Amino acid sequence: MTSDHTAAPERLYPDTTTGERQALEQWLDFHRATLATKCAGLDDAQLRTLSVPPSELSLLGLVRHMADAERGWFRRILGGEQAPWLYADEEDFDRSIHVTGADTYEEAHAAWQAEIAHARKLAGGMALDDLAASPHYRTGDPINLRWIYLHMIEEYARHNGHADLIRERVDGATGA
Repeated sequence: MTSDHTAAPERLYPDTTTGERQALEQWLDFHRATLATKCAGLDDAQLRTLSVPPSELSLLGLVRHMADAERGWFRRILGGEQAPWLYADEEDFDRSIHVTGADTYEEAHAAWQAEIAHARKLAGGMALDDLAASPHYRTGDPINLRWIYLHMIEEYARHNGHADLIRERVDGATGA
């Protein structure tokens, strides 16, 4: 049984001749839609299917992880908000990936989409060279919006590779 939340989204290929900002935003949106596409049409058990032992990585875990990544880089770093993590905590920073029986795709998908909407709102009023309110959490270096966009594209691209392999394991679907 599939959920309405697992319908495949429209995924637009980025323009090939657009400006820098539009290209960054289009590529980020493309990768966001790619992860949603990898989850499309699957039931709860399939969304919880683990990649390969001993990994606990699942499509549901990836959606939760990306909700926290969106929150971390846009709310916490770019906006300087004191927003608590959605899933991670100080004892288990990868808690987002460690899915329990109580965790649902509907909740994770809604949280992820809310974080994407908030990220768009925060970034929309900034120039690419504008510095984030908080420095990089590991290095302490200042970072600008351009760097955050590039990092998020990389983060999604890496995890979409994981999602490709998990989806193939679940039902044999490959590509797109």
